[in-house]
Amino acid sequence: MNKFRLLIIDDDEGFCGILQRRLGHHGVLVQMAHSGHQALALEGHFDGILLDMMLGDDNGLALIQPLKERYSPCHLVVLTGYASIATTVEAMKRGATDYLTKPVGTNELLRRFTNEKLELEDASVNRLTPTQIEWEHIQRVLTDNQGNVSKTARELGMHRRTLQRKLSKRSPH
Repeated sequence: MNKFRLLIIDDDEGFCGILQRRLGHHGVLVQMAHSGHQALALEGHFDGILLDMMLGDDNGLALIQPLKERYSPCHLVVLTGYASIATTVEAMKRGATDYLTKPVGTNELLRRFTNEKLELEDASVNRLTPTQIEWEHIQRVLTDNQGNVSKTARELGMHRRTLQRKLSKRSPH
C-alpha cells in the first residue's frame, strides 16, 4: 500500500496515536480528528476514513453523509465497540462501505481499506447465541424508535431500567 491517505476520527487520542504508528509502518499517511467538527474542518483529500460510531456527544452515523460529500473517500469504515445488525444496516444505508467492531487488528484494517478478499469462515462457527439474538432484537427496536429508551422498553415489555442495564453492557459478539 503506497501513499494511501487515511483520516481516523475517534475521540480516544491514545487509540488514534497507536493506529497512526501501526498503519504508518505500512505506508499509510494518517491524519487524525477527535470530533466531527474537527474532521469536517480539515483540508485535503482522503482515500479512506475510519469513523468511530460514538464520538463524545457526536453520533458517527450522522457524520457519514457530510464526510462522504466533503472528502469523497473510496472507503468509509465505521468502527464501534457496540456492534449490532441494526447499526450495521443503518451505517451501510447512510453510505459506509464497511463496519468493524473494536478491537480491530492492523492487518484487518489494511485488508478492509485495500479491498483484499477475506477468507470465508465456516458458517457453523458464526451461529448467534440466544444472548446475541436478544441484543440484535433490542438494537433493532431501539433503532426503529430513534434511540428512545422509554418507548423501546414499552415495546419490548420490560422495565426501562432493565433495558438500560442491558444496553450498558458491551455487545455479546
